[in-house]
Amino acid sequence: MQYDATLDATGLVCPEPVMLLHNRIADVPVGGVLRVIATDPSTQRDIPRFCQFLDHRLVHQECGEERFVYWIERNS
Repeated sequence: MQYDATLDATGLVCPEPVMLLHNRIADVPVGGVLRVIATDPSTQRDIPRFCQFLDHRLVHQECGEERFVYWIERNS
């Protein structure tokens, strides 16, 4: 899957991944995709809520036992 930038939040725990996501998504052009890599299981709840609240589109997610990857399309 294509993306414009990556945020590696490996090893960080709530609320750090979402705080970094909030800052990093601003660096992605509108319509661009940010790939987020995380290891904190709470991102399975927090990142979809972040997208819903700020009207970004969660394009795809892959959730394994120890690693979670999200592709988020930035909205205006």
